Formats: sequence, structure tokens, C-alpha cells
Amino acid sequence: MKKIFAAALISTASFATALPAMAADYAIDTRGAHASINFKVNHLGYSWLLGRFDTFSGEFSYDKSNPSAAKVAVEIDTKSVNSNHAERDKHIRGNDFLAVDKYPKASFVSDKFESTDGETGKLYGKLTLRGVTKDIVIDVTKVGEGQDPWGGYRAGFEGSTSFLMKDFGIDKDLGPQAASVHMDLHIEGIKQ
Repeated sequence: MKKIFAAALISTASFATALPAMAADYAIDTRGAHASINFKVNHLGYSWLLGRFDTFSGEFSYDKSNPSAAKVAVEIDTKSVNSNHAERDKHIRGNDFLAVDKYPKASFVSDKFESTDGETGKLYGKLTLRGVTKDIVIDVTKVGEGQDPWGGYRAGFEGSTSFLMKDFGIDKDLGPQAASVHMDLHIEGIKQ
């Protein structure tokens, strides 16, 4: 995936004190399974069908002194959908829903982040699913950041959003309660 973040490096402490703080780039930690993209859809008004995508990658840029400059890019392998039921997953991968043979990837690329306190905010961007690109808004909360036990630096966020399936060309009618997909995102990044 093409990297969309420009890295800013400052080589000496004297420059660091003279220049404004620059955003740091983070790779989403999928190797350590410290990130997840989960979804739920109402089932007939009686319960929730829960699932996740097992394979995805991405990166983000974040500076706590300038959170409005944050950027995010994520790519999802739609074939990796997992609802803990093999036959249902086969149906979800099919043409009624994700059509993974034709659209093997989904993606999200942010446009802007609005925050009043630096800890919570709204992340605006474009979600591409089934070849359709639409604007969505993700409600974001910072979980924390700091040194890890292995000498690295990490930052973590959680977010939630929802969208109508029909907006992305999914016309399967499962009743009005099932018209929306609700997504929960848990992202931990390792500073690069």
C-alpha cells in the first residue's frame, strides 16, 4: 500500500527546540495482534451478528501537540471476514455482501481530524467498500501512548462508526434493523 505519510526527522536537539513539534508516523501493530476491526449487524431485531476482519494493514500519523494534523490509512483484506461461522462467512464473502472475488480490498483514508481536547474527536475520511467510495465519520478516543517494554513507543486509539449497507451497493434486504453496519476499531501503532 502506498504510504501517505511524510516522515519528518530532526537530527539535533538544538533544531528540535527551535522548530515546532512534528507528527510521528506509526505502523498499526497487526503482527502482535494489538489491533482489530470489528463489526456488528442486527439480526432480525433479536440479537447481534458479530464479526471481524482478520487481515488488514495500515499506518497513522499523530502529534499530541497538534492532533488536528492526524492522518490515517488502512487497507482491509475482505476475504479475511470472520463471523465465527464458516457457512455464514462464505455467504458474506459472496455477491450478496462483500463480493470478495471482485473487490478483495476495502480501504479507509482520512481527510481531517477534529478534536477539542486532543483526546477525543471526529475522524473524517473516505471508506471504499465493494468499489464504492463514501465519506464516513469515526468517533475517536485516545487510549494512551508511551514507551513499551521492548524499547519502542506506542500510541493507541479506539473508534466507532456506522453506515448503511445500501450506500456501498449491498442491496440484500435483511429487514430494517439490519440496514446498518456498526464498526468498532481498536488501533495500536508502533512509532517508526
